[in-house]
Amino acid sequence: MTPHGRLLPRLRRLPVVTRLVLAVALTMSLVLASAASFVYWRVRTALDQQLDDDLTTYRHSLDHALRTGTPLPPGPSGSLQQVLDARGRVLDSSRAICQHTLLTPAELGSAARGTTVRRDLGSLLPITPGTLRLQAHRVTAGGHRRIVIAAVRRGHRDEALRELLAQLALASGLTLIAASYVGYRTARGALRPVERYRTGAATLADSTQNLRLDVPTDRDDELTRLGHTLNHMLDRLQASAERERRFVADASHELRTPLTLIRAELDVALHRPRTTRELTETLRSVDTEVQRLIDLSNALLELEELGSTGHITRAPASLADLLDAAVTPLRPTAERAGRHLVVETTRVSVDIDARWLRPALSNLVDNALRHGEGTVRIAATVHEGVVSVCVTDEGPGFTPDFLPRAFDRFTRAETSRTSDGSGLGLAFAHAVATAHGGTAHAENAGNGAAVTLRLPC
Repeated sequence: MTPHGRLLPRLRRLPVVTRLVLAVALTMSLVLASAASFVYWRVRTALDQQLDDDLTTYRHSLDHALRTGTPLPPGPSGSLQQVLDARGRVLDSSRAICQHTLLTPAELGSAARGTTVRRDLGSLLPITPGTLRLQAHRVTAGGHRRIVIAAVRRGHRDEALRELLAQLALASGLTLIAASYVGYRTARGALRPVERYRTGAATLADSTQNLRLDVPTDRDDELTRLGHTLNHMLDRLQASAERERRFVADASHELRTPLTLIRAELDVALHRPRTTRELTETLRSVDTEVQRLIDLSNALLELEELGSTGHITRAPASLADLLDAAVTPLRPTAERAGRHLVVETTRVSVDIDARWLRPALSNLVDNALRHGEGTVRIAATVHEGVVSVCVTDEGPGFTPDFLPRAFDRFTRAETSRTSDGSGLGLAFAHAVATAHGGTAHAENAGNGAAVTLRLPC
C-alpha cells in the first residue's frame, strides 16, 4: 500500500474537529505560502530592476569612457570594473578584485562573440560574503576589441530580501496559528449541538421515555434543522413503539376471550362421552370462535399495517361502483334481518385508494346492521374536491358516553365484551380517513346513528 493509501484511513479515524482544524491549517498554509511568494516575487523584481538599471547605466558609462579614451568613471557605491582583452588578459581592474578574472572561460567566449553576459556571484541563502551582479559586454576601442565588465555589490538587496523572508515567515506563522485557533473554536462551537444530540440519543438508548432534543427556536441553520429532524424521528419512533405496545396489548386481551371459550367447549366435550349431535354443536361453536379469531386477527393486522405505514395509493375510481362493491356482500345479511340498504350517490370519479376505503365502508354498513335498526342509508357526495360518505340507520343511536371514544380500538357501545363484533370497525374507518388526509365523525342524527367520512379526492 502506498503512503497516501495508508494516510487516508488514519485521517478518517481522527475526530471531526481535528480534521476540520487540519483542513483549515492546510488551506491557510497554501494561501499564506501563495501570498508570501507573490509579495517576495514582487519585491525581488523591484529590487532586481533597480539593481539592473544601475548596473546597465554604469556599464554604458564604462563603454563610453573606453571608446573615447577617457579615464574610467567611478560607479555607484560598492561597484567594480574590469577590462579584458580578447584573450581574457586583465587590462584594467578595480583594486578589490585585482587580476582575478570575474568571467569563466565559457562566459569569456560568449562575450568575445558579442553576447552580453549577465551573472550573479554568491547566493542569497546561505549568506555568502562579497556577492556581486555583473554584466560583461564587448566594446571596440581604437581598433581593438575589449571586454568591459561592470559589477555592483548585492549586499543591500540580499539583506532586504532576507529580512523580507523573515518577516513573511513570522507573519505567516502567527496568522496560521491564529487561523487554526479560530478554526478550532469555530468547529467546537458548531459541533457542540451535535455532541448534545449524541448525548440525548445515548440517553434515549438507556430507555428514557419522552426524550426530545433541546433545539434552539431562534435560528434556522443546518444543525437546527438536523435537531428538528431528529425530534421528528423520535416522535415517529415513540409512536411506532406505542403502536406496537397497543397491538400486543390489544391482541392479547381480545384473543383471550375466544381462546377461553374454545378451551371451555373442548373441555366440556371431553369430560364425558357425547352424542353425535352434541359433538356437532360443539364443533359448530368452536368453528364460530375460530372464525372470530381469524376475523379479529385480520382486522388487527390490517389496522396495524395502515397505522404503521400510513401509505395509500390514490387512483381514479367510480364512486357509485365503490359503494356498490362495499354494500353488495352485505345485502343477504340485510335481507335475512328484514332490513333495507339504500345507496344515494351520483356517478362521479374520485381519486382515492379503493383497496382501503372499500372495507372501511363495509365496516360502517356492517356496524349499522349489527347495532342499528331500520333502513341503512349510504349517502355520498363530492363538493370542492372532498368526498363525503355518510352511513345512517334508524336505531337508538350512540350512547352519550360512547361518542367521545367511538373511534378507539375495541370500544363497543355494549357493556359485554362477548357481544358480536370486535370493536375495530370504527377504528379502521378512522384510520383510513386519516391516511387519506381526511376526518371521521360519529354523531346521533335524527332517529339513529350517523358516521361520516370526509376525504380529499
